[in-house]
Amino acid sequence: MSSTPAAAGADPRAVATAIACYTLWGMLPLLFMAMAAHGFAAPEILAHRAVWSVFVAGLFLLLAGQWGEARAVLAQPRTFGWLVLSAVMIATNWSLYVYATTHHATLEASLGYYINPLLNMAAGAVLFRERIDRLSGAAIALAAVGVAIQTVALGHVPIIGLTLAVTFCAYAVIRKRVPASAQTGLFVECLVLLPVGAIFLAWLATHGQAVGFSSPAGLAWALVNGPATVIPLVLFAWSARRLPLSTVGFIQFLAPTLQFACGVWAGEALTPLRVASFVFIWAGAGVFALAAFLRSRAARQAIRETAEPA
Repeated sequence: MSSTPAAAGADPRAVATAIACYTLWGMLPLLFMAMAAHGFAAPEILAHRAVWSVFVAGLFLLLAGQWGEARAVLAQPRTFGWLVLSAVMIATNWSLYVYATTHHATLEASLGYYINPLLNMAAGAVLFRERIDRLSGAAIALAAVGVAIQTVALGHVPIIGLTLAVTFCAYAVIRKRVPASAQTGLFVECLVLLPVGAIFLAWLATHGQAVGFSSPAGLAWALVNGPATVIPLVLFAWSARRLPLSTVGFIQFLAPTLQFACGVWAGEALTPLRVASFVFIWAGAGVFALAAFLRSRAARQAIRETAEPA
């Protein structure tokens, strides 16, 4: 894949879609916290995500008129195998994220999503030869300092955060390389996860432990997991195929910032070190935005000079 500047020339629709995606992801802790308060355990939340996501993903596939493509992907062992791997990556990511947000570890989860953009930028440079200029490099360095301070503030090796970062970076890389549309790839991933979720929910139901099937309110909470899971993933998959990984990675700082705010709102401790980490992270965001502005202005100037008669 050819080199692409991190921000210059980016499709505005893809940028807006990525922003919407990460805003929705940033607010997900509120859903899981509410479900936990209603009596849902983390494993049941995950099972409902796996089951109900298939129906919503299938609806998007129908709207896109891509059932034929889905059948073709299922008939191609290599492509299907890559999507099985991406399904494993996203399932691992979901599992840790739901566990963290329902066990007062939302701040550590946000740390993982602060680390992830750094991995995305590095992956974009190494795997796809995406160019990172000096200002973007400075932005990465500032954000890295912020992440390091977050790690010190937690007081332990952030296993949850590191695993969240690695699994989602791997997911992004796989989805960027898989020859399947956003809707088709997502549907196949959900189809792969369906049997596991369905079997676990059946076991809970037979033992009288399925909160999602115990009342109309419980079922409503369960069903919300379908669109809450699929819509951000559709937005992500669509935008990731149209933007450099470095651009996607930096926009992703929006999600952990909202997650961090959710954690603080829920009563998790906000220490001076964590405040300091935000100073560095948002300084990095400012530098990156400045770099994007300067590149855009230079591109416009070059176009004007080219258009002027000799």
